[in-house]
Amino acid sequence: MYRFIFRPLLFLIDSEKAHHFTLNIISLIHKIPKIGTLFRYFFQSKDPRLERVVFGIKFNNPIGLAAGFDKNAKHIREFSNFGFGFVEIGTLTPRAQTGNAKKRVFRLTKDSALINRLGFNNDGVDEAVKRIKKVKGLIIGGNIGKNKDTLNSKSLEDYKYCFIKLHPYVDYFAINLSSPNTPGLRKLQKKKSLHKILSELKKLNLNFKIQKPILLKIDPDLNNQQLLDIISVVRETKIDGVIASNTTTKRNNLKSEIDLVSQKGGLSGKPLLKRSTEVINFLHKKSNGSFPIIGVGGIHSPNDAIEKIRAGASLIQLYTGFIYEGPFLIKKINKAIIRELNNINQNN
Repeated sequence: MYRFIFRPLLFLIDSEKAHHFTLNIISLIHKIPKIGTLFRYFFQSKDPRLERVVFGIKFNNPIGLAAGFDKNAKHIREFSNFGFGFVEIGTLTPRAQTGNAKKRVFRLTKDSALINRLGFNNDGVDEAVKRIKKVKGLIIGGNIGKNKDTLNSKSLEDYKYCFIKLHPYVDYFAINLSSPNTPGLRKLQKKKSLHKILSELKKLNLNFKIQKPILLKIDPDLNNQQLLDIISVVRETKIDGVIASNTTTKRNNLKSEIDLVSQKGGLSGKPLLKRSTEVINFLHKKSNGSFPIIGVGGIHSPNDAIEKIRAGASLIQLYTGFIYEGPFLIKKINKAIIRELNNINQNN
């Protein structure tokens, strides 16, 4: 129904407007008494075989909503009702910012993809904290970044500010140094800068009675040597894992019109599937599986999700695939994971 009725109607609207319209409709529907119970009945998968303990957190299922979908932490419970095992909010910055000029989100329907150059538009971390304080019993990741006008040399202070503010209320942190839409941000992935930021956040974490897992979100355009540097820094700083990957700036083998393909920004969706899975596989093998990986990028089907898990992902996240395929994708993936586990058990 989604692909044949709702998606065609939503795709008649500007991408960003359709996103906000959908969030408002979801929020409005959830004001109906007992509707949350009904959503959970249709969309959630409850099976002990889906449960995972990753970086010390118990997940009811391994499928999460990637950062960027609920930037301002307004719809966490609603997305949980769709069956997500966890929701990652953000990217959040110390101060509110409007992001880059519109139009800034583009659908490449022939490629089942999106290009965005949003630029960390958000209400600021303090507003998000007010909202997540009210959410209980759900796993929330806090994706944090720096403000656009913060110099790279001062960026650590932005990450520290967000870290301190969110720490009592999120279950894990995603350190975003990999968005292509904040000028110069990806330079912070260089080994020296990366080591400094992560080691300082790791020290800051020790000031709290309960330490929260710290994950690094990386971009898929890193070469093998840069990925080896990532492994080295993760080991040296003893952070808890990696999210692979963010969007790509590359435009390889796309079918969409040139005016869309030529738009600046990060590309997500099906064209990212192969590369993000390659990155997961490389990190997993070269690190000997020494840290967990959240796999994200191009998951539009259960098979795509299984590929990520086979490559070494402990958990996975959806974004563009959720837009193109609809909410039943989550349940389909969970069923495929159970089948995969059954096949493994039968072969052992």
